[in-house]
Amino acid sequence: MSAQANLIALGTVARREVVRILRIWVQTLLPPAITMTLYFIIFGKLIGSRIGQIAQGPDGTPISYVEYIAPGLIMMSVIQNAYGNITSSFFGAKFQRFVEEMLVSPMPSWAILGGYVSGAVLRGFMVGIIVLAISLFFTKIHLYHPLVTLSTFLLAAVIFALLGFVNAIYARKFDDIVIVPTFVLTPLTYLGGVFYNVAQLPSPWKEISHLNPILYMVGTFRYGLLGVSDIDLVWAYAIMFGFAIVLGSLCLNLLHRGVGLRS
Repeated sequence: MSAQANLIALGTVARREVVRILRIWVQTLLPPAITMTLYFIIFGKLIGSRIGQIAQGPDGTPISYVEYIAPGLIMMSVIQNAYGNITSSFFGAKFQRFVEEMLVSPMPSWAILGGYVSGAVLRGFMVGIIVLAISLFFTKIHLYHPLVTLSTFLLAAVIFALLGFVNAIYARKFDDIVIVPTFVLTPLTYLGGVFYNVAQLPSPWKEISHLNPILYMVGTFRYGLLGVSDIDLVWAYAIMFGFAIVLGSLCLNLLHRGVGLRS
């Protein structure tokens, strides 16, 4: 296929994903909005009002607990929705058997993967904007480093979209696409510094927490919004880029070989 035809194929898959997200917005966009509102009410207002200041901004202004957890809640919603979108969508394509039509077509593997990842990233972006808007009802949000904020969002959404793609490829039944989110993704998210400052943890929990990749995404995103972070930014970007490259290569290899797709 020519380069133009490949771009048309990529756009077609991405457009189908966008239409799917918007068509069932009650399932894709509304639930995270309700869930994050409850998080802000319970953790931000009820518990946060008793905790008070948890950090200090770059200009010396105090950062309240609800302000501190807002970037973590936004990133948590982005991660969960990017992952969930691609697992349900691509497994649905396997279940309905129309993924085989894409495999036998001259469409390259990168166009298939890029289309599904684009849809997942878009859903993560839309949910992130919704949660950001909700957070403004509970606290103020500063944007100290826009490029850091945007790049972290993109990397995190791409990484977990790729992870979701791997999950969907190996899944044999619908129950298989909820095992990883339930037993791996959710624990790592809650232990990724969303609700606490990892620097305040005692040893060895502080050192163990640094093995969690989500910690670096949440910490870098928090630095972009609030200007404060408890992780090394250079190391965080190295980890995120490393995960994106390795997972992208793995997904392309699995697609090329037809693992879990050809029966």
